Amino acid sequence: MFSKKLKTQIISMAAVTIMALGSAQAKDFYKMSTISVPTPFALNTTFAKIVQKYNKDIEIQVNATGAAPRHALDAANGKTDLFFGAPSLMFLMSKGKAMFKKVKNAPELAKNLRGIFNYRIGTYNFAVYESSGIKSLADIRGKRVFIGPPVGVQKVVAAGFIESVTGMKMNKDYTAVKLGFSAGWQAFQDKQLDMYTNATNHPAAGFSQITLTNKLRFLGAGDADWNTPKMKANMRIPGRSRAQFGPNIYGDNQANTKPTQTVAAWVGLYTRKGMSEDVIYKMTKSFWEHIDEMHSVAKWAKDAINKDNIFKSANHKLHPGAVKYYKEIGLKIPANVM
Repeated sequence: MFSKKLKTQIISMAAVTIMALGSAQAKDFYKMSTISVPTPFALNTTFAKIVQKYNKDIEIQVNATGAAPRHALDAANGKTDLFFGAPSLMFLMSKGKAMFKKVKNAPELAKNLRGIFNYRIGTYNFAVYESSGIKSLADIRGKRVFIGPPVGVQKVVAAGFIESVTGMKMNKDYTAVKLGFSAGWQAFQDKQLDMYTNATNHPAAGFSQITLTNKLRFLGAGDADWNTPKMKANMRIPGRSRAQFGPNIYGDNQANTKPTQTVAAWVGLYTRKGMSEDVIYKMTKSFWEHIDEMHSVAKWAKDAINKDNIFKSANHKLHPGAVKYYKEIGLKIPANVM
């Protein structure tokens, strides 16, 4: 039997040991929100993996549900720490336009957000089955199409591009189905939709899979379309640039015979203003010092995510932790994001 004094000493020693073990194993948890589109999903999950690998005191929980505007609002309200965003989204939020029109304090909330880096999400791809008989964007009149989630930025960009090329308006001349990315993709695979739209880099795994057994055609703009007033106005929104991709990326089952002209989109990884400067510095440093691990994920990664693209189309203030790292490695930071 132990004496009362000895029991007290044992209990005290055990408590100290537990506290020491807890301290040694303590981690700081952070929430990251992303969308399920291939490029941002791959980048954000790989970012989390790299950061955790080289910072044992950091753990990032990744959520891949919901739309980017919702994630931005959540971060601005302190409900998530890292999120997928875009120059176009930041522009619309800071102006209280489009999906932020009904959010009365959207411009003020935008001030609670900070950027970390930008990258190319890819081109906007308007895909149809060759068996559908659709040869151009004008042919989607009266059709059911997926151009993005109901409140996502992609829907705004895609609808604007379609209108610039064809003059057709969403839900007047064609029906934009109200589905999320995953449900939209599944519906297209099941041939329940006439067209599917996403923004991704090529070759994309999903399109590669479909073209194993089906012929796909990608729709786009013509040379003259880029000079119209509507297209010029559409392209003035930050985060967009003219682009094209080849007719043979997906082999014989890609029906195109000429390059597809479309829009390239620039997006980024963002955080909330209140995140620790030291934490964002460590995250940024770890990611860029081991960028080769990101580049090994997919063929397109090296061209889309690199130090030349960090400030591409950037239009929002950077987080001080990211600024510290970029200054440390000698990058010239644009004045408008300082």
